[in-house]
Amino acid sequence: MQLTFEVIAETLREQIHSGRLKPGDALPTQTALMREFGASSLTVQKAMALLKQDSWAVSRPGKGAFVAHHDQAGADDLDHREATAPAGGTAARVEALEQALADAVGQLAELRARVAVLEAGNDEPGR
Repeated sequence: MQLTFEVIAETLREQIHSGRLKPGDALPTQTALMREFGASSLTVQKAMALLKQDSWAVSRPGKGAFVAHHDQAGADDLDHREATAPAGGTAARVEALEQALADAVGQLAELRARVAVLEAGNDEPGR
């Protein structure tokens, strides 16, 4: 008998495999999965960790979890999904890192703009 987190992960894997969820699609939120499966937040987190570990999903900080982009060769057979995991895992991790870097660069630009505004305000006479 599967544990609840395994059932959640397997359900999402099947939705990805069937095409109901496509690469780049947002996965259901933690709250939605908690409601759907009557599970705790820790159980849902374990399911998401399993999906990420197996390269089915990637996290984007501040945005959520998404279906990973990976080589679909051989993915038609759910029993052999581990054959595509290494290549998909690397590609998914690179994609996630590139997205995190892009997000960080954007946040850095926003912070620099705020600092510039604050510094400009402090240069006013009488302050």
